[in-house]
Amino acid sequence: MRFSILFLFFLLVSGWCLSQAQPYLDVLRIEAKVSPDSELEAIEGHFSVTLKVNKAVKSVFIDGVDIKIDSTTIKGVNAIKTTEDKIWFTHDFVPGEEYRISFTYSASPKQTLYFVRDQIWTQGQGKYTSHWLPSLDDLTDKIEFDLKITAPKDKTVVANGALINKIEEGDAITWQFDMKNPMSSYLVAFAIGDYSKRTAISATGVPLEMYIATRDTAKLVTTYKHSKEIFDFLENTIGVPYPWQNYKQVPVRDFIYAGMENTTATIFSESFICDSIGFNDQNYINVNAHELAHQWFGNLVTEVASKDHWLHEGFATFYALLAEREIFGEDYYYWKLFQSAEQLKSLSEEGKGEALTNPKASSLTFYEKGAWALHILKEQLGALVFNKAVTTFLEQYSFQNVTVEDFLKVVETISGQPMESFKNDWLLQSSFNSTAALESLTKSSFMREYFEAQALRAVPIDQKIETFYSLLAKGNDYIGQEIIVQLSDEPLAKTLPLYQAAFETNNLYIRQAIAQTLQTVPEALKADYESLLYDASYVTQEAAFYNLWSSFPTSKITYLDKLKGTVGFQSKNIRQLWLLLALVTEGYENDNKKTYLNELLEYATEKHSFQIREIAIRYLLDIQVYTPQLVASLVDASVHHNWRFRNFARAQLKGLKPNPDVQKMLNDMLDSFSLKEQDYLKKEILE
Repeated sequence: MRFSILFLFFLLVSGWCLSQAQPYLDVLRIEAKVSPDSELEAIEGHFSVTLKVNKAVKSVFIDGVDIKIDSTTIKGVNAIKTTEDKIWFTHDFVPGEEYRISFTYSASPKQTLYFVRDQIWTQGQGKYTSHWLPSLDDLTDKIEFDLKITAPKDKTVVANGALINKIEEGDAITWQFDMKNPMSSYLVAFAIGDYSKRTAISATGVPLEMYIATRDTAKLVTTYKHSKEIFDFLENTIGVPYPWQNYKQVPVRDFIYAGMENTTATIFSESFICDSIGFNDQNYINVNAHELAHQWFGNLVTEVASKDHWLHEGFATFYALLAEREIFGEDYYYWKLFQSAEQLKSLSEEGKGEALTNPKASSLTFYEKGAWALHILKEQLGALVFNKAVTTFLEQYSFQNVTVEDFLKVVETISGQPMESFKNDWLLQSSFNSTAALESLTKSSFMREYFEAQALRAVPIDQKIETFYSLLAKGNDYIGQEIIVQLSDEPLAKTLPLYQAAFETNNLYIRQAIAQTLQTVPEALKADYESLLYDASYVTQEAAFYNLWSSFPTSKITYLDKLKGTVGFQSKNIRQLWLLLALVTEGYENDNKKTYLNELLEYATEKHSFQIREIAIRYLLDIQVYTPQLVASLVDASVHHNWRFRNFARAQLKGLKPNPDVQKMLNDMLDSFSLKEQDYLKKEILE
């Protein structure tokens, strides 16, 4: 016991953070110069690692998946041996001494490093950075990473840390970045592309760099709306200064997730890029705040194991919701809590509830149930005590790994309250505590009024008309939408005046609810309904356009002319719907139909993001356009790195499998496909 205590003290004062897999090893620093090659979809690098051990050993390893090392460049150890996913260093390692080992390497990563048209980006979530950069796939070893990244002169590089130098090397530039504090390897990242940038400065002097593809520069300000406000709010609310040198955000095409909180350098999906109309329905606010919150919860303090994942996702979700409340108001905050409570309650009722300490829990559990747990804890402790506990927790465990128990002990110390009941009810219990959630929600006067409106679903329309008029007059987004949902099940003869009153509220979301629920448009509401085509919502415009086109056959051309130049979201949702309807409307611009078909076919190709492609493919299949170009697009999509899009494409191909014309096309084109595509087709599609 005496030895263990002394050893623990040694570790604390020396600042060591040891790997779980190799408890005798501490990797202190990794420096690398990497050169990605878009043409070969490969990477070359010069790598250097500084490490030490706490006992005499003959070998240690770091992770490196399919890494090829140039043996002539090895320095610092007797020998290096590579296996499928490890790089072993053989040497007479002496406890306490630092060793600097270097070599050059190359790799052709099958994941984690993505070459997408004119962009290159990484996504190392969990334990995958070692596919492109030798490192430790272990969250419990915090390492200082300093990267140099070489890219063509016309490209911009975004990576962890502060940019301290740019060196011209022929037709390329090497960008040098410096990190001052250690982090887990899964948070190492970079993105390369044609980007524009805007920089703001936080209230505490932190540089906030906001990047966007140059083609989307006009949307930069709207996309990053409220970014400085979010940063200042979170830093002030969390109570711990932002722990890194700067903060960068960069959108990329075909990202696997909504966003990823790489230390100082969040990468997110370009689908969140928006103009002033798109902002109203599909903005970056929540993801922006969520990934920023991770810079404290996940990056500054990092889970020990998956059972502690709540400390990442639950906290990031909760603090993002607090930031949204600051921007959108109290009603929005409680509405979001209510929506997630409904999902969690449904999951529990199906017998699929999960404990927050379950390492295999779903995202819904870690994110939304996790946020609910913190909301309840804050109510239980009071805001002042809760905030002090969180601040103390972060300060006490900065740049360390933590468990749920570590957090609960801090809360008990600060609050003087036992956490056993909270732990049992919200962390260990698999079912969702819907009774406590309802009690919390009804503390909001807005939610009480909403529940009263919701209870009217069982009341005959004649008995609630006057109440509906009164509620609509208040213009509340959510209560107004509830009323429209209830009207959709009633005879129009009784609800027509209410619909007219709903239109007159000029509330964007009440009007949107009309567009989404009243799909067959009555003549009596035609003029009001047509006004929806000009609402500041691409969701409303798309629904209203299709419903009007369907409801009034003699006015189809009129509606096509009205929406002809509208594009919509980054997915081009309205433009693509317009193309579809232009193609199937008899007598409409017959001379241009071939051009419109070619445009839709082109949207299905690899030239575009998967969000654009999926819409185009659906529409083309709806009108049974089975051309070689579409079939080739489906085949390409069937091996796409984004698994959701890949699964969608594979389902469509399997649906076409019985079609002899498609079978012939696939066989005729087989040699033109990549080996990966051919393997999939031969295994699953071709007869």
